[in-house]
Amino acid sequence: SDFRKIKEGFAGRSAIVKLFHLLWAPVQMFFYLIKFGFAFLFEILFRFFHCMLLETVLLFFLIWETLKFIFAPFVKITIVLFDWSYAKLEKSYEPLLRKSLKNRYTLTAAVIILFLFTVFVIGPHLGSELIPEVHQGEFFVEIRLPVGTPVEETDRRIKPIEEQIAGLPAVQMVSSVSGTDKSASTKTDEGENTARITVTLKPTSNVARAEERVIARIRQIFSRHSGIEMDIARPVLFSFKNPVEVHLKGYNLEKLLQLSRKLEDRMSKIPGLVDVRANIQRGNPEIQIYFDRQKLAHYGLSVRTVATILRTKIQGDVATRFKEADRRIDILVRLRDADRKSINDLRRLTINPGGRIPVPLEAVARLRIKEGPSEIRRIDQQRSAVITANLLPGFKLNKINERIYQEIQKLNLPEDFNYELAGQNKEMQTSLNSLMLALALAVFLVYIIMASQFESLLHPFIIIFTIPLAIIGVVLYLWVVGIPLSVVVFLGMIMLAGIVVNNAIVLVDYINHLRKQGLSKEEAIVQAGKVRLRPILMTASTTVLGLFPMALGFGDGAEIRTPMAVTVIVGLIFSTVLTLVVIPTVYHLMVKESKAPDVLSIESRSDD
Repeated sequence: SDFRKIKEGFAGRSAIVKLFHLLWAPVQMFFYLIKFGFAFLFEILFRFFHCMLLETVLLFFLIWETLKFIFAPFVKITIVLFDWSYAKLEKSYEPLLRKSLKNRYTLTAAVIILFLFTVFVIGPHLGSELIPEVHQGEFFVEIRLPVGTPVEETDRRIKPIEEQIAGLPAVQMVSSVSGTDKSASTKTDEGENTARITVTLKPTSNVARAEERVIARIRQIFSRHSGIEMDIARPVLFSFKNPVEVHLKGYNLEKLLQLSRKLEDRMSKIPGLVDVRANIQRGNPEIQIYFDRQKLAHYGLSVRTVATILRTKIQGDVATRFKEADRRIDILVRLRDADRKSINDLRRLTINPGGRIPVPLEAVARLRIKEGPSEIRRIDQQRSAVITANLLPGFKLNKINERIYQEIQKLNLPEDFNYELAGQNKEMQTSLNSLMLALALAVFLVYIIMASQFESLLHPFIIIFTIPLAIIGVVLYLWVVGIPLSVVVFLGMIMLAGIVVNNAIVLVDYINHLRKQGLSKEEAIVQAGKVRLRPILMTASTTVLGLFPMALGFGDGAEIRTPMAVTVIVGLIFSTVLTLVVIPTVYHLMVKESKAPDVLSIESRSDD
């Protein structure tokens, strides 16, 4: 804008003063919009004054001819190409704009239909995930042996596995811990039958591919070892749960165990799911006693009395304490080991000591050896079985959840049983709902700021049309490329709400200025489009080029940064292209010719 004023014949000082008055309102509006979108970035305040004061002062000393002399040798080819391309674009833009204004009803209807189609038809087919998986070159192998395995046996069995993993070419270091407890970064259950192997990979340019190859080899290693279960886990960056987690709820433990094992088997056959495991696993064997109350009543006994006698004889009871100096030692009275060694010994136990006729336990009860549950977990005060699983790369969480739902329906759960899809699915729904509210709030704040600056309700509404244009581009790109909808993508959309409106502000503001000078509505739209074409393209280009390195996905944590950068870039490009045609068309459609602009321009504005 400065250079164009100088080329039009203004002196250097007067051009800068003129430009300061011209750009004060748009820059002030941009500041407020970005501030509400990124309220936590206090540097924006400094950048606002830097733009309005420091840069205008510096420009007075750095005249155009000096800059041209310094940079021309390096950017001459670029300038020539840009000027040639811009001349072609500018020449074809005016006929295109006039044709769009002529067919404004058709164009506006087509854009609305396209928006509805992308949101309600293509949108549901997008994959979704809570947050992209971050590859750090390190992961854990969680190992489980049968319940009751001593820690020495656990350590002995994982040693050869650890050596095989350490021998893989891409592995730099391996360490193991036997008898681990449950921590924030592991998924094993506490016990001597568990272990964790930490695998660190050698530095490589493609960490994700190296991890996939090593994990595939590790799964092959474990497939040759029977009786050992394993899961793959990564260091936790956020407090997220398992990608897939199903809660089965019901009171009957035996039925709950059967259903959880059936669902575990069905889920293990779903493509894309690995490390499927139910928390109700094979427990320790135990002797269960079923009393016949009628027989107990015949002998004058009760369940409570017999249970107390059995506990005393088997587990023992503290009769007294032996004191030696400051030490107190409990003296436990119970049967000899030889009298309680087997289930047959328990059947012969006398349950009515002191009675005239001894009554053995088998006379009033049945004894069975059964397998008890490894744990009893309660969720919302209901007995629950939790089935967890991991996702293979390339599979979408929402698609997998649909398959799991179909498999659960095939189980025909009893009426007193219910289920819940929890894990990252539940957190994802909560997060996306919160982000949708944040997006709506951002759009509302942007509208309020523009309404206060324009002193109009109509023109900010026209400008807001740029946000659906950006969403169209983002949804179409995500669908074509196969990027799932995640929290970081939604954050990119919220950023777009405060960025894409800037181009439309510049355009609508100048249309209003030209109409105040006496131009007809259509001519004001055409002239404003031609004049604002260059600054709009330059603004969008600098933003896109600034985000381009982030979109390339280099460095650690690129999985988090790349989707956000790509979302902003695609949305901005699509919105910019459509803004040059759609916003003028919507303006022509919604603003009447006979009505003077209901906007209060701050100072007289020129063409830039």
